[in-house]
Amino acid sequence: MKYRLYTTSHKAWDGMFKAIGLATKTIYLEMYILLDDVKATHDFLGLLQEKARAGLEIVIIADAYGSSTLSQKKIEDLRTSGIEFFYFSSLFRRTHRKLLIIDQNIAFLGGVNINEKIRGWHDLQIKISGRVVKSLLRSFAYIYKIVGGKKENILAYSRIPLKQKVKALILDSFSTKSSKRKLNDHYLKVIFEAKESIKIVSPYLLPPRRLLAALHSAISRGVKVKIIIPQDTDIKILNKVNYLNAYRLSAFGVKIYLSKEMNHAKVLLIDDNKGLIGSQNLDILSFNFNIEAGVFFEQKQLVLDLKKVIDKWIQEANLFNKEMSKPSFTEKALIYILKIFYPIFF
Repeated sequence: MKYRLYTTSHKAWDGMFKAIGLATKTIYLEMYILLDDVKATHDFLGLLQEKARAGLEIVIIADAYGSSTLSQKKIEDLRTSGIEFFYFSSLFRRTHRKLLIIDQNIAFLGGVNINEKIRGWHDLQIKISGRVVKSLLRSFAYIYKIVGGKKENILAYSRIPLKQKVKALILDSFSTKSSKRKLNDHYLKVIFEAKESIKIVSPYLLPPRRLLAALHSAISRGVKVKIIIPQDTDIKILNKVNYLNAYRLSAFGVKIYLSKEMNHAKVLLIDDNKGLIGSQNLDILSFNFNIEAGVFFEQKQLVLDLKKVIDKWIQEANLFNKEMSKPSFTEKALIYILKIFYPIFF
């Protein structure tokens, strides 16, 4: 599998914008947040319209909540140019994926949305090419069908057989005959199998009970667990939740690192020899409700490159001090209340 890593939103936009410009046949875009406010430097929607008018097949699926401020006029302009535009709308589920597929053989996925506020964030987006992209086409076709897409050439991708022996696995939130390819199951499986180390990067720290159990089990086996979260997230109300959960996790041996910059990456590294890059946060929405996607790999050079990125972020972060961050009486009461509703809030 050929690959390239992008460690900031702006760098990822550069790569994605260039790939769209070079596309010759098809462009499939699925985004949680897709807005038109980055056009001063990256006019994604304008470029997509140009490519559609040039005869390329272009499909956009945007989440109805995350992309709710995209103007109706812009959507009409996209459709007039020949682009199929769909909103994914569900009461309890979001498509939280950030996925771009070019000419059926190049794909970008990870944590990078398209909106101005994230321009300077640390994040992780991976560009991949090769046979592994077929699995992403299959996954995209599934969502295309859900939102009402009718083109048979796209729907046909959902019937692509999945190879059992591949160097990289595309994981998503959908149930398949084998839990091997279901993102949540695989995430927990590799944590339970970890022997030496677990490194996680996530902007939000709201792990469900089964993930807490997996991390506690790892610590009990002597596995070193390190988690990077932002010192200050973009959702201010979650700062308190992040710190409360950081306190709880550090109490049983997890080392928490606070990045000085906003870090929106979603990464898992096991024993420095297995990696996962995707869209899934360490929270209940990503694990229990949202539609997510990621790529799991054991490719040595890619694992080494991912390790270098994570280690650099750890070096630049501050170690969480649970003594200095000890919760107040009110915060302890909040933890107690949340525990009552544990399946919902944790």
